[in-house]
Amino acid sequence: MNSNPLMKFFRQPAIYTRLPSNGKNWAIGTINYPETGELPVLPMTAIDEITYRTPDALFNGEAVTGVIQSCCPNIVNAWATPSVDLDVLLVAIRIASYGHSMDISSTCPSCGEEHEFGLDLRTVIDNLKSADFDQPLVKGDLQLHFRPLTYREMTNNSLQQFEQQKTLQAINSSETIPEKDKVAQLNSMMRSLIEVTVTAMSQSITEIRTNNSIVTEQAYIEEFLHNCDRNLFNSIRDHIVKMREDSELKPLTVSCPSCQHQYTQIFTLDMANFFDPAS
Repeated sequence: MNSNPLMKFFRQPAIYTRLPSNGKNWAIGTINYPETGELPVLPMTAIDEITYRTPDALFNGEAVTGVIQSCCPNIVNAWATPSVDLDVLLVAIRIASYGHSMDISSTCPSCGEEHEFGLDLRTVIDNLKSADFDQPLVKGDLQLHFRPLTYREMTNNSLQQFEQQKTLQAINSSETIPEKDKVAQLNSMMRSLIEVTVTAMSQSITEIRTNNSIVTEQAYIEEFLHNCDRNLFNSIRDHIVKMREDSELKPLTVSCPSCQHQYTQIFTLDMANFFDPAS
């Protein structure tokens, strides 16, 4: 097959980035991790821009996975992206496409003045680290080992939670459902929400070791979470939350130019405007 003579004008890697996971926690065959440890990142195409502007694609995760696989050719299956690597990939794609500077709007909580400041996204990448998933949680005779959720698991859990919360609101605000039936339906939906939480926790656990066994089956782990005492359950939940927080974007420290008050500003990757070149 003849090569396209225009290939030399195709987009080229704009930056190279390291993943917080260093290529760990990716399923076999889902990423071709370079020996250098630096992943090439291409700028977005026009089709990528259209993709992330599609609300349905943003909602179900197709926009995120489509853009990642388009801009990171070493990633074979973006749905397998560990949660600890997701933010770095999205920030790197933004830098490759629009440059490292991004304008952020902020309102000072002291004087109420609204202002804009420039954020260097390279510092955001430098500050993103992965929690130590090699360190187990030891509780008596139990040793629990963890992993970050994949983007597919995160998306599925979020969609389930969204649908159930939407149903909860509909039931709660309904004026036609008898109060007795409403209470029963609300209790049922609350139990369903708890089920989603337990499932997400079980997905985060790779194995539980005892003195004479190693349990890796998710069904057994989920059954254990349903039947362990509340103190142990809360310890496991808090450990998972702590690891997630250690891997997340940290709030920005902002100094108000009007009153010099220093405060923290939450910074999130809102896909609806994060890939807006005007930002």
